[in-house]
Amino acid sequence: MPTYKIRGIDVEFPFEAYDCQLVYMEKVIQSLQNKCNALLESPTGTGKTLCLLCAALAWRKSLGAFSRGRSERSKVRGSQGDDEFSQTQSSEFPRIIYTSRTHSQIRQVIQELKRSNYRPKTVVLGSREQLCINDQVRSLRGKAQTNACHALCRKRSKRYCSHFSRVTEFVKKNPGIGDDPIDIEDLVNIGRSSGPCPYYLSRDLHKDVDILFAPYNYLIDRGNRKSLKIDWQNSILIFDEAHNLESLCADAASFDLPASLLTACISEAQKCIDLSITRRDESSDKSCNPDNFAILRALLLKLEKRIAEVPIDSKELGFTKPGPYIYQLLSELNITQETADMLTDIIEKACVLLEEDANGSDSGGTNKSNGTYFRLESMGDILNMIFRDNSNAHAQYYRVHVHEVEATDSFRGKTSRTLSWWCFNPGVALEEFSRLGVGSIILTSGTLSPMDSFAEELKLEFPILLENPHVISGNQIWAGVAPAGPSGYSFNSSYRNRGSIEYKSELGNAIVNFARIVPDGVLVFFPSYYLLEQCINCWKTTGQQNLTNSTTIWERICKHKLPVVEPRQSSLFPTAIEDYMTKLNETSSSGAIFFAVCRGKVSEGLDFADRAGRAVVITGLPFSTMTDPKVRLKREYLDLQSQKFGNKGLTGEEWYTQQASRAVNQAVGRVIRHKHDYGAIIFCDERFTNLNRQAQISLWIRPHVKCYSKFGDIVYTLTRFFRDGGARVLPKLELTQNEDSESVRGLESSQPLEKYHPEKLLLPQIKIEPTCSLDSSSSTKQVKQNSIFSLWREIVPANRSSLTSDKISQDLFLRCSSDLRTMKEPSISGKGSSQDFDGESSDLAASSILKKRRLLITGPDQSKHHEKSDHKISNLAKKKSFGFTENVSIQNPLERVVLLDDEIVTENGTVVHNIREHKDVLSQSVLNNKEETKGSAFLTQVREKLTDAEYKEFVGFMKALKSKAMKIGHVLQSIARLFSVPDRRPLLHGFKDYVPTKYHSLYEHYLCNNSDAAGI
Repeated sequence: MPTYKIRGIDVEFPFEAYDCQLVYMEKVIQSLQNKCNALLESPTGTGKTLCLLCAALAWRKSLGAFSRGRSERSKVRGSQGDDEFSQTQSSEFPRIIYTSRTHSQIRQVIQELKRSNYRPKTVVLGSREQLCINDQVRSLRGKAQTNACHALCRKRSKRYCSHFSRVTEFVKKNPGIGDDPIDIEDLVNIGRSSGPCPYYLSRDLHKDVDILFAPYNYLIDRGNRKSLKIDWQNSILIFDEAHNLESLCADAASFDLPASLLTACISEAQKCIDLSITRRDESSDKSCNPDNFAILRALLLKLEKRIAEVPIDSKELGFTKPGPYIYQLLSELNITQETADMLTDIIEKACVLLEEDANGSDSGGTNKSNGTYFRLESMGDILNMIFRDNSNAHAQYYRVHVHEVEATDSFRGKTSRTLSWWCFNPGVALEEFSRLGVGSIILTSGTLSPMDSFAEELKLEFPILLENPHVISGNQIWAGVAPAGPSGYSFNSSYRNRGSIEYKSELGNAIVNFARIVPDGVLVFFPSYYLLEQCINCWKTTGQQNLTNSTTIWERICKHKLPVVEPRQSSLFPTAIEDYMTKLNETSSSGAIFFAVCRGKVSEGLDFADRAGRAVVITGLPFSTMTDPKVRLKREYLDLQSQKFGNKGLTGEEWYTQQASRAVNQAVGRVIRHKHDYGAIIFCDERFTNLNRQAQISLWIRPHVKCYSKFGDIVYTLTRFFRDGGARVLPKLELTQNEDSESVRGLESSQPLEKYHPEKLLLPQIKIEPTCSLDSSSSTKQVKQNSIFSLWREIVPANRSSLTSDKISQDLFLRCSSDLRTMKEPSISGKGSSQDFDGESSDLAASSILKKRRLLITGPDQSKHHEKSDHKISNLAKKKSFGFTENVSIQNPLERVVLLDDEIVTENGTVVHNIREHKDVLSQSVLNNKEETKGSAFLTQVREKLTDAEYKEFVGFMKALKSKAMKIGHVLQSIARLFSVPDRRPLLHGFKDYVPTKYHSLYEHYLCNNSDAAGI
């Protein structure tokens, strides 16, 4: 295992580290050594989780040995209280608390730790939902589950949980538990096999570990944080996948009190009054005073009435006051800092009383250890949030807001009110760590950009900042902005434009082309569910105009890719993912297309590596609704803060735009997930041409982004990019460095052979004549032609990309008609007017070289076959009205390849079908004598050696390649079988010359198998 010395620390890394990984680890160690905070962005696929673990644990190990075993500490704890012990023992070395957003992401982190050489004492904290093995409790959720657990863990309970009672004894007998990395599944397995409760086992172990793994809310939520027995002094806090941390912190410090919740609390207070009176009368039980619950109910009724009296002049604007107004409002009800503690005590007693009644513990009932969630608990949480720390200093970062909402169900037509107290400073949730003496806070993710706003929002100092590049090379990514669609209609998803039929149709036609060009999986992200649904509904009813057999846009998308749509309901999401993977692997299709939403589940944390995500299409900027009260007040708050500090800091508009950019970056990060991956990123909105907008895209993407003025240029370059995909990245059966994020199940990292345009396998070599380039001219049109055409001449055909000829570029020759220089393009209909394509003949002719080609394999009667072919080509040219004054000459019909382009579809379907009404069908010819003779001789041998039936079968295999009806592996295997007869051995070996290098090993495998079977 390689060892790197970084800032004086020996870091053991399981692989040879990339430069960007060394830089990342250096920044982590710098943060820990200097006891300062760090904000680190490193693209998914760069191994940031493994780097983070190795760097942090190497630094921790340099301070002293890891804590292995618990026997000595158990003795110490026996003579000390838990709190005293944790403070004395833990202060010796700082503890690392590693958090991520979800349990599944924590599971990935544990797996990365197992791959390293470090073995600190570890444990992972999880919720009861994840860890509970009690059949009565595990089926519940939320506070109902917590209450049921508490009830069963009371020794006086009739249904005392046996798992809970076994924890202490198990820990004493197994002091080495946690010495090797354990995750949630390991804890559950221990509980099921040995008996201890996994939840309370993890709670017991966390007091002694070197590194603690937990979801975010264990640090952000004040209640959860206080439950941890941790000495925070000099501890290290790591927030992985932290791109949403600011919003999570703000939400954790805010509350909404709808009228329905308040009504339920009043009902529960009344029930407590009735229960306490009943108890007093029946059993002389005076432990619960009904007068206290009556006071609680009266205060809640007054609060309900006070909220109803708030003047709301505008339903859209609602009622808004500064944060401290909440104290004024509550003081009118005699709820103050002094009385709040008494009120929360009454609420706690009320919840206990309700729980005892629900469980039937006093009445001897049989039911109900179902656990019940009581609304009064939420009211207690609200009061604790408002009156926390016996101070109201934090209220300056809040706004009080009351708004009306339309009632539903039986109260339809009526309105109800919601009282909100919204926090607009996410740093409030993290500021306590500074007071606790935390050593370093490290925030990391693949998409933190724009980073300046991120740091500003959290109100923390981040002396160490890093925006890491990717480990991929430039030819593994295609990134471009499409400001307009096939017919020239501008892409702009703003509120003013997105409702038009023209915009939605243009976007749909563009996606038809992307679905045709991009192999395998495509992800299409919309700014909102509303726009996603509007576009799909439009595509299902809008077809190609002026066509006899009209098909809808949706049908044309489905022709190329099987569609899946992200559901609004999160419960249906796993089914959607499974459906996508099934369709992606469907052999009868060329892939699948996933229509999703920015900030949705598809854009968050899922790994669409390799075939699952060859391209991501961003259809617009996902701005939040400006009229949303929370968004509007947040912008106003930031503007006031900026003015307060002399126009310094983040303004409301900057925050608003950067939030949208961060959501885009998060969606874009679904593709190109490791070093050997490749893919395309397509921005379909003209606003991305703005340099300021591009500056907010993640740093690793920025250098590759190009803006295209013509949609045809996008089709050309994108087709070329994917045509070279198989030769660009060698297939990897196993990645050397796994991905950090949650994987989409069922994906293989190896590249599928059938997706590399096998129809090009036996194409003859094309020659491009240098004199074919256009003459330079001062006109803009000719300049454009030259710039595109010069690229055309550099293209190596797909079947030549892996050959080792000394002069590949000189092996290419193309004889062009002189009319290519002067020919006019057909007009494009768009919005009722014609549009000239500015003489793009060269560019689109170039594009045709990248399209599907047909190998004409002839039998003995070649002259008739070619005469027929020439006639068909002539008719095709006449039918499609090509704008040539002279046909391209074809000098060698035997080896001819007819280039039939696929379609560029426009909004009305009349433009450039198969790029044919837009370009010329380009016939290639004039092979050099050596290649011509070789190809002709091989096909002649094939015809001579095979029977008529076998030759027909051979031609069928080649047609199957053209239509992608068969996988290339099956085709090569079948052809090897045809040639495996002893007198056909020259064909068996000669055919290899027409197989691209990247498939040689596969062909040789079949060649050997067939030779062995034939006894050769």
